[in-house]
Amino acid sequence: MEREKLGSRLGFILLSAGCAIGCGNVWKFPWMCGEYGGGAFVLIYLLFLVIMGLPVMIMEFSVGRASQASVIKCYQNLEKQGQKWHYHGIAAFIGNILLMMFYTSVAGWILYYFISFLKGDMTGIDNTVSSNLFDNMLSNVPVMVGFMAIVVILGFAILCFGLQKGLEKITKYIMVFLLLLMVVLAIRGFWLDGAKEGLTFYLKPDFNEINGNVIVGAMKQAFFTLSLGIGSMAIFGSYIGKDRTLMGESINILVLDTFVAIMAGLIIFPACFTFDVEAGSGPSLLFVAMAKVFNNMAGGRIWGSLFFLFMFFAAMSTVLAVFENILACVREITGWKRIKASIICCIAMLILSLPCALGYNVLANFHPFNSSSTVLDLEDFIVSNCLLPIGSLVYILFCTSKKGWGFENFINEANTGRGPKVAKCLRPYFTYVLPIIIIFLFIISIITFEFADNFTILRWIKSII
Repeated sequence: MEREKLGSRLGFILLSAGCAIGCGNVWKFPWMCGEYGGGAFVLIYLLFLVIMGLPVMIMEFSVGRASQASVIKCYQNLEKQGQKWHYHGIAAFIGNILLMMFYTSVAGWILYYFISFLKGDMTGIDNTVSSNLFDNMLSNVPVMVGFMAIVVILGFAILCFGLQKGLEKITKYIMVFLLLLMVVLAIRGFWLDGAKEGLTFYLKPDFNEINGNVIVGAMKQAFFTLSLGIGSMAIFGSYIGKDRTLMGESINILVLDTFVAIMAGLIIFPACFTFDVEAGSGPSLLFVAMAKVFNNMAGGRIWGSLFFLFMFFAAMSTVLAVFENILACVREITGWKRIKASIICCIAMLILSLPCALGYNVLANFHPFNSSSTVLDLEDFIVSNCLLPIGSLVYILFCTSKKGWGFENFINEANTGRGPKVAKCLRPYFTYVLPIIIIFLFIISIITFEFADNFTILRWIKSII
């Protein structure tokens, strides 16, 4: 099967940034920032993006470009005979599927809220009704399944048109509209009465707020927002040429991703402080709290519609990118044409996404951790707390170990082309320091997991530490 290629460097940057930009930036980053003290969390988050996110991204791109294959085949093309690195390719493929099993539902929530604001259904409701609307949405089976299905079908329908005419072309439009909407909403936020207090909370670090939970939260968010460790980035490395170094391209993507996350906070926190909304209200911040904000704002129906349209564009950019990764893996395994593979993957994804969509209604009695946990919590835990950090560690070991691909092969691939290069003096950091940091933080993230006290072994480990 002939390898497809992207039409331009801009397409590669926007696609890769689109994969990173998504609910992690516009949904998860703001509520985690609010929950973990604002500016202190932002500072630690930015640090982890540079010391962990950037190196792992370069490695993923290098493996993808050198192998010219998706995550399911890339290790087989680079590993030495008899090695077992390709087992991670299988785990990463499963990780992409697991990510979409709950991500499609969250994207469906966003689409539902956008349509509700656009129709005027959210206009004039009070705070209690706003909260009830979110709960009613979760308990409504046709709404949860229907909007999830729209996201899945729309995603694979776009991919049917091909890499350049479908994915690359649509993503360019999505990213341009996303950035324009974001700037408009941020400017609007600067004129709100509580803008000064909100921006102070968001951008001025309070070092007294920095503790173990903030550090672990920032680490997990850095992995989640960049979709690192499960090959979501490697696929786009396999679609590009060798005229540019991968460090330069990774920096461009990291800057764009960070810009969107920071701008999301600039939109949300001035509004929270203006309309007395709790910034640390958790995952419901963008659905319950922001609905309250727009109902108290002049022209709230318009601004609410634009806000959730911005969020939907961000979510769909990731959905399309990860769907392409899943599709590429399936096509490499089966040899199917793009349209046939898209239809079959679409049907499979619809079925696999049902547990999360039904987790708040039909499966509401299933509690994997405690009485308040849901299917989404289980799937998110497996991806965010396990597969992303462990997968990132595997990429690091594969690219630096003599029993893997090796540091020389990695750095030669990463530094091929024009642009900033990875310095060879960083080899000790990549080989020894970075793995230790990730292992340590992985252990801490497990034992400080929200539901860790429900497991005897985690309580025991926690007690001796």
